[in-house]
Amino acid sequence: MGLSRPSGTAPFTLSVLSAGGTGVGMTAAEGLESTILLARTADERGFHRFWMSEHHGMGATSVSSPPLMIARLIAETVRIRLGAGGVMLPNHSPLLIAEQFGMLEALAPGRIDLGLGRAPGTDGATAAALRRGADANDGFPQQVLELLGFLSDDFPSGHPYRQVHAVPGPWQAAENRVSAPPTMPQMWILGSSPYSAQLAGQLGRPYAFALQFGDADVDTAMRLYRESFQPSDVLAEPHTLVSVPAVISNDPLEAKRQAATSAMAMLRMFKREGYLLLPPDEVEAYQPTMQERHIIDAYTDRSFHGTPETVAARLDALQSRTGADEMMLVIGGHSTSLDQEGINLIADHYAMPRLETSLAAAAH
Repeated sequence: MGLSRPSGTAPFTLSVLSAGGTGVGMTAAEGLESTILLARTADERGFHRFWMSEHHGMGATSVSSPPLMIARLIAETVRIRLGAGGVMLPNHSPLLIAEQFGMLEALAPGRIDLGLGRAPGTDGATAAALRRGADANDGFPQQVLELLGFLSDDFPSGHPYRQVHAVPGPWQAAENRVSAPPTMPQMWILGSSPYSAQLAGQLGRPYAFALQFGDADVDTAMRLYRESFQPSDVLAEPHTLVSVPAVISNDPLEAKRQAATSAMAMLRMFKREGYLLLPPDEVEAYQPTMQERHIIDAYTDRSFHGTPETVAARLDALQSRTGADEMMLVIGGHSTSLDQEGINLIADHYAMPRLETSLAAAAH
């Protein structure tokens, strides 16, 4: 499945996730361009994966469709794995997702990840506008199984979709008499709860835990995933990833200021005021109530912010505690230049090599 660890001195694989951060004062085009630049940098610095998350109706994000951005980034990068972290499957038809990721895998064989989540990635009204039913979460396991059926073209006899085929995919290869079967996108189950952990284990799929969401119990989730794991045709033993919010700078005070912009955005979301990344000066000028101050401080402290040495120490400790195979940095403060600087600094700390990623060099 391509789960091997790239070179470097980190005791785990290191990757990056972006939501297409678009701070106040920035256009969507600028936010998307910063995402492209971040992916290029991650590719050059030897990060293993670059994922993007699906969100809707949120001013601070511009990636509403990870598959569209993955298609663009295929042409902008050479070796890094590209993926959705994740696609919110209840928002979509499983057949449509199988077709989209079959196309992406055909464009970049062996480089595509498909992370699946069940949350709406938005508020209730927007979820309704997406035609997402109130009981959408309940059908998530069945949707995952349906998606697997389309990706592998392996519905059982008598299944209503037995003669429905995702193209590109295995069926098309057989029809066109292609001897080498197509590679498959690497499918992950995402979540921050025991529910998702057990589902990932039962399906024998790699599991990504989102620690950026509240006080989620990563230790229990990891234990349940490993206890419930059933070997599958794609994964013989458990494989885990933990994602954490990160802001890295040689100036620890500036890193904390940038972390506070995301914390303030969470407070605004809780107050139904819209998820916006305000400039640090605006955040500092805000006069919160005692309860609001608690929320801002809690989310700021939850972020892995500070110098590369400080952030690396927290990463190392978390990995040692959870036994995670991979760690993913969730990047997206108000300053896109600091985002770029941050992943370079942490790559330098772990002695990750600069790689030749020019398209001309890759062609030889």
